[in-house]
Amino acid sequence: MNIFVKPSRRTLLQGGSLTIAFSLVAPALAQKAAKQAGPDLPGDLKLYPKLSSWLRLEADGKVRLLAGKVEIGQGILTAFAQLAADELDIDIKRLVIVSGDTRVVPDEGVTAGSQSVQYGGVAIQHAAAELRAHLLSRAAEKIGADAGSLKVADGTISAGGKSVTYWELVAGQQVDMEATGEVKPKAAAQRRYIGKPVPRVDIPAKATGALIYIQDLRPDGMLHGRVVRPPAYGAKLVSLDEAAASSMPGVVKVVRDGSFIGVIAQREEQAIAAADALRGAAKWDLLKGTPTSDTVYDWLKAQPAKDIVIKDVANPAAAQAKDVVEAEFRRPYHMHGTIGPSTAIATLSADGSMLVQTHTQSPFETAAAIANMLGLPKEKVQCEHKQGAGCYGHNGMDDAAADAALLARAMPGRPVRIQWSRHDEHKWEPYGSAMVVRMKASLDDKGDILDWDHEIWSTSHGTRPGGKAGNLLPAQYLEKPFALPTPVNGGAPNYAADRNGIPLYEFPGVHVRTHFVEKFAARASSTRGLGAYANVMAIESFIDDLARRAKVDPVEYRLRYLKDPRAREVLQKTADMFGWSKWQAAPGKGRGIAFARYKNLATYTAVAMEAEVDKTTGAIRVKRVSSASDCGDIVSHDGVINQIEGGVIQSLSWTLKEAVRFDETGVRSEDWTAYPILTFTEIPAIDIQLIERPGMPFLGTGEASQGPTGAALANAVMDATGVRFREVPFVPSRVKAGLA
Repeated sequence: MNIFVKPSRRTLLQGGSLTIAFSLVAPALAQKAAKQAGPDLPGDLKLYPKLSSWLRLEADGKVRLLAGKVEIGQGILTAFAQLAADELDIDIKRLVIVSGDTRVVPDEGVTAGSQSVQYGGVAIQHAAAELRAHLLSRAAEKIGADAGSLKVADGTISAGGKSVTYWELVAGQQVDMEATGEVKPKAAAQRRYIGKPVPRVDIPAKATGALIYIQDLRPDGMLHGRVVRPPAYGAKLVSLDEAAASSMPGVVKVVRDGSFIGVIAQREEQAIAAADALRGAAKWDLLKGTPTSDTVYDWLKAQPAKDIVIKDVANPAAAQAKDVVEAEFRRPYHMHGTIGPSTAIATLSADGSMLVQTHTQSPFETAAAIANMLGLPKEKVQCEHKQGAGCYGHNGMDDAAADAALLARAMPGRPVRIQWSRHDEHKWEPYGSAMVVRMKASLDDKGDILDWDHEIWSTSHGTRPGGKAGNLLPAQYLEKPFALPTPVNGGAPNYAADRNGIPLYEFPGVHVRTHFVEKFAARASSTRGLGAYANVMAIESFIDDLARRAKVDPVEYRLRYLKDPRAREVLQKTADMFGWSKWQAAPGKGRGIAFARYKNLATYTAVAMEAEVDKTTGAIRVKRVSSASDCGDIVSHDGVINQIEGGVIQSLSWTLKEAVRFDETGVRSEDWTAYPILTFTEIPAIDIQLIERPGMPFLGTGEASQGPTGAALANAVMDATGVRFREVPFVPSRVKAGLA
């Protein structure tokens, strides 16, 4: 399947295909209009009800699939292809997928939150089902047959010895109709691709070294840029002697706008050398009195905070509690740790329009934010998504796009490429926020929970561009700087800092509060799972401690309070996969288990693991992991398993190794030595099994296993050592000190 062919705009807008007849308006306005005027349609079909927003029949016998969601390594375009091909009754190889190009695809917002199939996928599925039904109706008229007698095979409709293809029916004209919401997708038994093994559409190009990554692109006439960052957060440029750098070989221009410094050169190594010279020639005024990575937890609790009550259910019987248990858990700042550094290419055309090629997860929002930064109308900035290294969250990719746009503005007509250095990627990407979680439980004389109290301290987990220039790093350092918008916790309960703060367990009394800090100790935004990792870790570690206190098996104790039958099945299946009831204890070895339903509305996942702790050195080795998940209907088994397994590995890395170190002079974690991640030799055997729910709603999967994995490891270490560690990462020095 050719998913990365870049058609010309003429081909997309005319060239024998169905004409694009929809307006790419802001999603909020489109959604409001759709709710007022039309049927209640599923997913993002509400935003763009015209079938031609999603699918168009090409004159060459292809079907063009338009997706606002983007491929970031999660296999989403393969899932979309499976959904479209099944509902249209075509061979999957007929599909040509265009994704994340703001000039032609529907604006589906950010590819985030494990919501791509739930919103984009169901839109494509239902649009395809409606398009097929419409074409069948036209075919029945054309060949004079009853609609019920028609058969479809790879886009050819036949009955009574007569046949007609989809492409003959439309004859190059547009199918200008809106979804009715009355056509239902196929039953599970009729599917050819959904839920079946299908090769990932993006893997062949990646495996063969095709030039599909943003880092590989080299458009004609391209120049190379580099940006010189301040030494630390909030630093202001006092002076800059740019004479030496300006005269260096290959340097085309030095760009300065306030405290923003950039250089453009003919070759990449020339841009790097000039940036190094500029860095040495710059003098900065540092911002004093900022917290450090060692003091950040006390800083969080001491800051003025916006207190948000997430859930508050009283249990009068708690007043007669026989025991009260309290504990505090800490999570540091985490990097995305993107292996490939952030990159972008921007070109300012003669007509004043800007094209930005980027691996952003939010092409429309990023385009709007760059337009805001440059003072251009929104329609003058377009983003074209390209593949990049996986990050699963908001790393430096949007900032690199803004860097490229600022430099391209100074060099009209020439593409300008920005690639961050490893130093810049580590020091300047927005991290996952540090958090403090305090737990308290009131117990009766049998150890049963009467009252559950969960308090959260955190800064924002969401500073994505959102169409606002102030969320772009370089815009904050211009001569006329854009202020960072006031951070928010974002949306409904269970959204950001408090994500998964409400336990799925049913306790008589439950109190969950977020103390939301609007300041930043370090730059922060969305990492995989947002606050769920810290909250699930705290909940599942704490409930394990309560089970031990009650002298009850941890699985049995959880099942006392877990009433959702699907949750119970996932937990029990994981325990059975692991061999929980047959476990044989041994010195230095421990087992742990943990469960969560991501956001309490997405995938159910439990994780069990065996770990070994060297009590002499404090080193932890995870031996094996078992995990069961229920993610509803499954489009791509391979894609889901990859997401669960990848989440396990990432969470093990967070829990065992990762923490951003910083002080008043800047971030100290500047490379992989100072910020180590899990290596291939440290990855344990991982067994993933999925519970089949064909025909049930799709549930998001990409962020389901991070929280349970970290908690299962914490519980395994507790089981192995008898010591509860409540601050990650569990580095050997911390474990050794704790055991002493």
